Amino acid sequence: MTLSEFFGEHRKIAVALSGGTDSSFLLYAAVSAGCDAGAYFVRSQFQPEFEMKDAEKICEITNARLTVIEADVLSDEKIARNDGERCYYCKRHIFSALMEKARSDGYETVCDGTNFSDDISDRPGFRALKEFGVLSPLRLCGITKDEVRRLSEKAGLFTAEKPSYACLATRVKTGERLKGEKLIKIEAAENALFSRGYSDFRVRVSDDRALLQVQKSQLLKAKNEERELISLLREYFSAAELDVDGTR
Repeated sequence: MTLSEFFGEHRKIAVALSGGTDSSFLLYAAVSAGCDAGAYFVRSQFQPEFEMKDAEKICEITNARLTVIEADVLSDEKIARNDGERCYYCKRHIFSALMEKARSDGYETVCDGTNFSDDISDRPGFRALKEFGVLSPLRLCGITKDEVRRLSEKAGLFTAEKPSYACLATRVKTGERLKGEKLIKIEAAENALFSRGYSDFRVRVSDDRALLQVQKSQLLKAKNEERELISLLREYFSAAELDVDGTR
């Protein structure tokens, strides 16, 4: 199946929009194919503010209507305890809210941006999507991440080279309880690093200790600025270090 064929069969869809490369391209492709495509962004404690802004920007570009749904994911004990199934329970929580809203708006088909390169064997959240009947057009049509980026660049989308971004919950060690205050500190620390020119990095946190992981391409820069980076991170955490071996 091609995307054109998919959109030929599904003329009215709700797109679960994260603000990332895949779902942004999916929304663009659906609108370009003449579909009635509504965009739905679920805002929770796990999504940084810049993802919301990128979602708004892509909707302005595509002239798609954006619906923002508020979700208190930390109110769900199965999510807050942060075990190996956290992603599964989180996806059930947010897609339950998303699908309820989308269906009340008249959308029976809900799609997400999972692509053909994604390893679903290591994604508990994908199991939840299957249970809800969420469709993944990019995956169904065999479109890889590299192709999504190429097609996005061809379309002039600003998300073409946007680094992949896992939610803030992934920064906290599995088994360590998730708390809103810690997630806020992680987001603030990462924003400060973005402002220093870093990209596609992670601030991993265990208890109140931060471990900064950067891309190999930016490791030399990080080593040269290590003292400043540690000082920056200690504004938010009691201890911090640069991971010189386990880079992104």
